[in-house]
Amino acid sequence: MTARVLVADAFESAGLNALRDLGCETLHEPELTAADLPARLATLQPEVLVVRETAVTAAAMEASSRLALVVQAGAGTEEIDLAAASRRGVFVSNCPGRNAHAVAELAWALVLACDRRVPDQVIRMREGKWDRAEFLRSAGLHGRTMGIVGLGQVGMEIARRAKTFGMGVVAWSRHLTEDKADAAGVHFCSNIVNLAKLADVVCVCVAVNEETDGLIGDKFLNALKPGSVLVNISSGRVIDEGALSVAVRDRGIRAGLDVFAREPESDRAVFDNPLGRQQGVYGTFHVGASTEQAAHAVATETVRVVREWLDRGTAPNCVNRARQTPATTLLSVRHLNRPGVLAHVFYTLGQSGINVEEMENIIYEGGEAALARIHLDQAPSDDHLQAIRKNPAVLSAGLFTLARRA
Repeated sequence: MTARVLVADAFESAGLNALRDLGCETLHEPELTAADLPARLATLQPEVLVVRETAVTAAAMEASSRLALVVQAGAGTEEIDLAAASRRGVFVSNCPGRNAHAVAELAWALVLACDRRVPDQVIRMREGKWDRAEFLRSAGLHGRTMGIVGLGQVGMEIARRAKTFGMGVVAWSRHLTEDKADAAGVHFCSNIVNLAKLADVVCVCVAVNEETDGLIGDKFLNALKPGSVLVNISSGRVIDEGALSVAVRDRGIRAGLDVFAREPESDRAVFDNPLGRQQGVYGTFHVGASTEQAAHAVATETVRVVREWLDRGTAPNCVNRARQTPATTLLSVRHLNRPGVLAHVFYTLGQSGINVEEMENIIYEGGEAALARIHLDQAPSDDHLQAIRKNPAVLSAGLFTLARRA
């Protein structure tokens, strides 16, 4: 299978060549904006879209009738309308963990910058001032406690580096358990506010979604120790910037921020967020994942996702597959592996107004028989079940109640 691929952001040239080596007609248009994207998709009608920072709206999803796969060349998919993709039957995949080392490295650059006030020293030196007395003392990191909010792959990399610095590590995540924390070699914290009370340095690296919007607010910030360090390499949406500004001003919190709630759309622009100019705030330009190593790793994973989709019709790292369907019943049909058997089953189910939510057809060794496992939104009647069983190619058919997933 071949496909037309539109890459709508900056992308490593080796990755573009690898896509072309797959036989894809690959178009690289890194200057496209979110506003431009729908019209361009309507014109090009690609099967695959690759983005890194460009937002993919519902209008973009609907612009190409052939669009089947969107690949986020990175971990976060908050700029992609997943609901629209799901309505259109479009796979959305990402590249989780491929830039974890890069993001963790920047997180630690911000931690050290906050502790030693490195940017302030650089500014004084460039002004021709030698102000050693102002910077003779810092809190230091060895023996102190690192708190990690969100122990995913980035959080794990931050934790490994914290141990190298001789720090203890406590972690909180929505799905973190004591067993998982023990396996990761960190201390489990069941309450995010308690983590704030325990930590001398906090790194925020949660996934970005509705549950984490505004996660770090007044209650968390007021629980931090005066003079502690807060680093955010997740998303500006996660922190209440007004509350953070007050904490920096009144409680001596030092903040290292790679992300802000409002960021310019272009790479060169005026930045008018007052938080970025506040004394005690050390900022970078949303460059956490921007290293050559990360770019290569992400490009390699993007190509792998596209290759799997071309070869097998599957999408590795798919983020919009339903975690739970309305299925209540499993219909298990053992049958001879012949044409038309499943068509008969589906016809019977259709006649009874029953919808198939998911299914798999397992072939036994030798290829003579198979087992169809069909998830249904309701149980068929005895009459319809008997109609399925009467097919001479059906060996057996039975119903099972599906357990609801948590």
